[in-house]
Amino acid sequence: MKAEFVVSENTLLEEQDRNRQYPDVSFGKHVVVGQGVSIGEGTVIGNHVVLHSHITIGKDVRIDDGVVIGKKPMKSKASATTNLRELMPTFIGNGCLVGSNAVIYTGSIVHDGVLIADFASVREDTTIGELTIIGRGVAVENEVTIGRCCKIETGAYITAKSTIGDLCFVAPEVTFTNDNFVGRTQERFKHFGGVTMRRGARVAANSTILPGITIGEDALVAAGSVVTRDVPSGMVVMGSPARAIRPVPDEQKLQPPADKNTGAN
Repeated sequence: MKAEFVVSENTLLEEQDRNRQYPDVSFGKHVVVGQGVSIGEGTVIGNHVVLHSHITIGKDVRIDDGVVIGKKPMKSKASATTNLRELMPTFIGNGCLVGSNAVIYTGSIVHDGVLIADFASVREDTTIGELTIIGRGVAVENEVTIGRCCKIETGAYITAKSTIGDLCFVAPEVTFTNDNFVGRTQERFKHFGGVTMRRGARVAANSTILPGITIGEDALVAAGSVVTRDVPSGMVVMGSPARAIRPVPDEQKLQPPADKNTGAN
């Protein structure tokens, strides 16, 4: 009983010290806060959250139960794309939402207004642009860049070394790949390459995109397709292997981005 009382007292003292350090932050039970963590005012942190050392969390962020932020990557002897090295601390922007049991690795940059849903995983060396949604159970691997205002929906797999432009849409259970040799031969290490989606590109449910493929601006990959070659801008492709069948209707295309030099809206 005495030992339990000492542990309880120490926990209470730690919580009191933490609350003095972060007076404008709401903490749940059993939250672990590492050294040098910066947390903005108005942030609400749930129960059993782990915030590793030196991460930055902006203002008015919601972090739900069981989240881990700033996790270090692991590398097995068989890992192909993981490099163990010193990484920049994780950054979470203002107004972000992080769902229960999500894991965000060190070296990630998550810009303002991003939603990362329950059970999602965001690996190291990844950048996610403003107002993007990362859906429930999505896996975003290392060295990935995702633009602004994208939607990556439930269960999608975004493989390492991929780039997704602004305003792109990735439907549930889409799979990106990056290894044409499927884990065999040393030659594969020379050719690793993820998928590139240009601005406004869309991929419908259960599609598979092979390594190194580029999906052009405003292109659409139909549900269940297997994409083995680049997709031209503004075209709909379908099938296995996917083939171009028609242009994307004009009413579905995005407006050209504003020219900052001319002040266009």
